[in-house]
Parts: sequence; structure tokens; C-alpha cells
Amino acid sequence: VQLQASGGGLVQAGMSLRLSCAASGRIFSRYVMGWFRQAPGNEREFVAAISWSGGMTSYSDSVKGRFTISRDNVKNTVYLQMNSLKPEDTAVYYCAAAASWRAPMSEYDYWGQGTQVTVSS
Repeated sequence: VQLQASGGGLVQAGMSLRLSCAASGRIFSRYVMGWFRQAPGNEREFVAAISWSGGMTSYSDSVKGRFTISRDNVKNTVYLQMNSLKPEDTAVYYCAAAASWRAPMSEYDYWGQGTQVTVSS
């Protein structure tokens, strides 16, 4: 599956952004979708994941309550709504696809190219 992330940008702290990740090439609904991020000098980290039909979601503690992951299996797109953004959310955000729920990052087989999110204080 090919993944194309978009929606990043430069915002002030407290504002919102919505990231999108459009998928093509395989049956989108067969994949668990996740969002990850990588800040300069840091390792890539998990942000959120959503199950095949969207019935289950998982978030890192750092974004829980502020970010919401969702998907549209008709549009083959997964979203990340990010509210109350903080400077520490600044990173390149990647979408990825995995076959299994609760898959570790190493088992996400397909990755998008990343979109930059910068939050100014």
C-alpha cells in the first residue's frame, strides 16, 4: 500500500491541525493504521493507532485527550486531529500501516513520507 501524508504546517501553541494520510494500492480496511512522529535528535515514537474498522484506538500518554485518530474506509484515508498543540509536539509526523493490532513499530510494513508539524510558543 502507498501512503501519502499531508496537512502539516506551522501553528502557534494552543491551536489545532488535522493531518491526513491517503492510501492506495491495496485494501485499506485490512490494515491497522498508525501515526508516529520524530523530532530532531529523537527516535521515532508512537502517537496513535486505529483498528481496521475504527472500533479501537490507542494513544501515547503524551497526546491522549488532545489528539484523535479516525479513518474513512470509503475514502481510504486516516486522520489525526491535533488540538491544544504544544511546542513539544513539533516533529515530522508519519502514517504507517500494519497487519496486526498493537503491532510494534517494527511491524508496520508501509510508511508515508512524513509531514512537518511545527508548533511555536
